[in-house]
Amino acid sequence: MAKREFSVEHEYSYPRSSPIRWIIAHVWRYWFLACVVLLCFLGSWVTYSQARVVIGDVAGLFKVSFDAEGLPLPFNAALLLRMSLIILALLVADGFSLWFGSLAGETIAARFEADAREELYTSLLGKSQAYHDRQRVGDLMARATDDTSQLASMIVPGSTMIFESILGIVVPLAYVGFINVELLLVPLGFVACYIIAVRRYVRRLNPVIAEQREQFGKLNAGLEETISGIEVVKASAREGFERLKYRRHARGFRDLFVQQGRIEARYIPLLLFGITFGLTFLHSMILFDQSRITIADIIAVMSLIGLLRFPTFISLFAFTLVQTGIASAGRILSVIKEETELDENLQGHQATLKGELRFDHVQFGYEAQPILHDVSFSVKPGQTVAIVGQTGSGKSALTQLVNRTYDVQAGRVLIDGIDVRDWNLDTLRSQISKIEQDVFLFSRTIGENIAFGAPNATREQIIEAAKAAQAHDFISSFVNGYDTEIGERGVTLSGGQRQRIALARAFLSNPRILILDDSTSAIDSATEDQIQRAIREAQRGRTTLLITHRLSQIRWADVILVLDGGRIVAAGDHEHLLRTSNHYRRIFARYESSLPPIEQAVLA
Repeated sequence: MAKREFSVEHEYSYPRSSPIRWIIAHVWRYWFLACVVLLCFLGSWVTYSQARVVIGDVAGLFKVSFDAEGLPLPFNAALLLRMSLIILALLVADGFSLWFGSLAGETIAARFEADAREELYTSLLGKSQAYHDRQRVGDLMARATDDTSQLASMIVPGSTMIFESILGIVVPLAYVGFINVELLLVPLGFVACYIIAVRRYVRRLNPVIAEQREQFGKLNAGLEETISGIEVVKASAREGFERLKYRRHARGFRDLFVQQGRIEARYIPLLLFGITFGLTFLHSMILFDQSRITIADIIAVMSLIGLLRFPTFISLFAFTLVQTGIASAGRILSVIKEETELDENLQGHQATLKGELRFDHVQFGYEAQPILHDVSFSVKPGQTVAIVGQTGSGKSALTQLVNRTYDVQAGRVLIDGIDVRDWNLDTLRSQISKIEQDVFLFSRTIGENIAFGAPNATREQIIEAAKAAQAHDFISSFVNGYDTEIGERGVTLSGGQRQRIALARAFLSNPRILILDDSTSAIDSATEDQIQRAIREAQRGRTTLLITHRLSQIRWADVILVLDGGRIVAAGDHEHLLRTSNHYRRIFARYESSLPPIEQAVLA
């Protein structure tokens, strides 16, 4: 099984060695409905073909006879009525069979689409942050929406039409064989040519369909990037450039459809059917001339051969839908099968964190870019550690190793003396809370965003957490209060409001380790004073990692780590570092010079 960060208990497992096996496994989960489809469609074509034979029999039974005076004798009305009712019954049975079969097929298609979408979504939740860093969100969205819908179209009408095409050829030809086996000579030649033509058609269509799906992913990814970055696009007056880029992707998508149309236009089975129909009629007339078949037989045979037109014509679209579905399944499966860099470690260590943290000769980098080099330090439970350094020195990367957003490439990160890789991932992360400068909020109510890490929290607990984060007053000023819906990523709120909601979310989850990555950067000084009291209260009994440029927070940290070029060049408290570290003095002086004179005086 592929490694993943998240899985569902008792999740249904599907073979993933190939798209076709994966599709069959999904459909076979509903084998009873699949059998209903097969039996109903078989019954439909049997009754439909039998009706054509009965029509031929009627034509043979009711010959015009004359009396002695040369007047036509009346038909046998009772026999005519009986035969008409038989034909009616056969066609009604055909209609009901087709109805039940289509209903079962639609049910399979809908369930397959839902199952595949859920499997893909669960797989995406289980991927590591490193995996998602490499992906384009728009392309993943295309796979989760359009590609999964193509799976349903592959079942109905795609696969059902192919099955109908097979039955629509086999069943009528079986009836032709019962009438006169010699009349199968031309149709069987048609079937052989039909199979060769379809195989050639599918081989030419496959690469075009696969490229179509990939191009759609690129088109969707470009659209998502532009919409997500619309503020930057407008601020840079780049609407024209983005429009041209989208047009280029859209034209590429269109050109692939044109290419598909050219392949479909050269689909020759319909021409083969026309030749087959004419030659079969000629063959029938030769046999009739030899008195080996009757007029009734000719009518029945030509009616049955006429039935071949539908499967011959519809297979043009059916195979396109099926190939599109297989290509989409391949795209979905490529995501599901890809292993993540992290394992949720279900059998790993589970305990309440004390908060002791130790980095032991840690090395880490993104892809081929090294970030941290031989980083070692220890933090006692309940201590506050401030991490300072130039931009790009590895401060954020260091904190991302604590909750296993990423794994170290060498060395160890230990919590309570146990390597984080040996912890149960859910147990570990549920006791670590991180607040970043770029706070992400969901398109939900404010109350739901605060309670995101504690879904069972009561409204009273949510309000208490908001008060602790100094967010209650501005939330209460909204008409709907905690039930106020916020826009995507919280764009309807100011930066300070978003960060206070994130703080409230962290307070409510009651973490044992708290990571603050420049989390008060968008908060004004007056509000910061209030939040600092709340943070200091929240820090009691918790290990806190603090990345900030606020000197008021750095000064009072128990330990300050100074990073430069991915290495710890100094460590200690504020007074010690001012005396011993040139790096810290330079950073401190830069921060201090950027403060208002009144705050410099206070810090002095």
